[in-house]
Amino acid sequence: MIENTDLSVLVEPTLTWYEANKRDLPWRKDKDPYHIWVSEVMLQQTRVEAVIPYYERFMTALPTIEALAKCQEDPLLKLWEGLGYYNRVRNMQKAAQTICAEYGGQMPQTYDGIVALSGIGPYTAGAIASIAFDERVPAVDGNVLRILSRVSQDDSDILKDATKKRMTAQLSQIMPKEAGAFNQALMEIGALVCIPNGQPKCDLCPWQPFCLAYKNDTYDRLPVKTKAKPRRIEEKTVLLIQDGQKIVLRKRPSKGLLAGLYELPNIEGYLTEEEALAFVRGQNLAPLQIKKLPEAKHIFSHIEWLMQGFLIQVADVDSFQQDEDLSKGPQDYLLVDIDKTRKEYAIPSAFDKYAEFIALHRMD
Repeated sequence: MIENTDLSVLVEPTLTWYEANKRDLPWRKDKDPYHIWVSEVMLQQTRVEAVIPYYERFMTALPTIEALAKCQEDPLLKLWEGLGYYNRVRNMQKAAQTICAEYGGQMPQTYDGIVALSGIGPYTAGAIASIAFDERVPAVDGNVLRILSRVSQDDSDILKDATKKRMTAQLSQIMPKEAGAFNQALMEIGALVCIPNGQPKCDLCPWQPFCLAYKNDTYDRLPVKTKAKPRRIEEKTVLLIQDGQKIVLRKRPSKGLLAGLYELPNIEGYLTEEEALAFVRGQNLAPLQIKKLPEAKHIFSHIEWLMQGFLIQVADVDSFQQDEDLSKGPQDYLLVDIDKTRKEYAIPSAFDKYAEFIALHRMD
């Protein structure tokens, strides 16, 4: 168990290993709390290699907390396009507005002040406070929970808050004055050495002499996680309706899944070609041809979309009119130039497989 493990012996080898093995990442070039904040939020669900271009684009467009606070919603969501979990960037903006209103545009310099901001939890607050301001607080995420579980051979469920609190408490007792480097080292060991999938690289690990999972060959049973509930399956038909120059988009409701984002029109259930054409005609459009597109799947945390799609060429989308009888409520359709869509409208990654058929590539 973690309480029976002397974690203090890990500090020196961890810092030594980190100094020799840390990656050269753009948000590590300084100790700016804004840079650390943005990178940590982006990294919560995305690999480091994939985050770098998003981070650089975001910083070019919004180089300061004040710029983030003042950004309009559509360009803000477009900058986040492809990263998913759009509420995270909305919460970042709320926090930025609070920082501008209450702290003169400067990030609070204590863990307690940072964690009080909208959308910033204990892990992100710990990362910012330790890396930017040298506060001796841990930053415990899934990587850290995994490596602590293995080194101490603790089989407690890491998805339970009680386990995270216990491990955070034990880590708090050994935080060195180089807290920022130590926290980053733990993240780096979890990302590069004691990896989540596959066999850990124990021969490269600075913790090997102390690790009970290595000693007892139990790494493959740790950490322990509760099995997630099965996701709800939803079947959808996605329609790419275009006339060569413009495409039909729909803005999602302001609350709920993918709130406020722009999507390709989609209908619950699988439509036949004739049913899809009937839907299009019902919108006062004249279809010229229809093409069946490959099936696609997108997984959210609790929902899985199974999609089929049709590319439908129409005579003139400018005549488009919403037929409320075919929907469950106002749909807020838009007619948008394809080039403008590519540059200005955030389309969720759930539609990536279909967006590529109209050249809506990301990161332009």
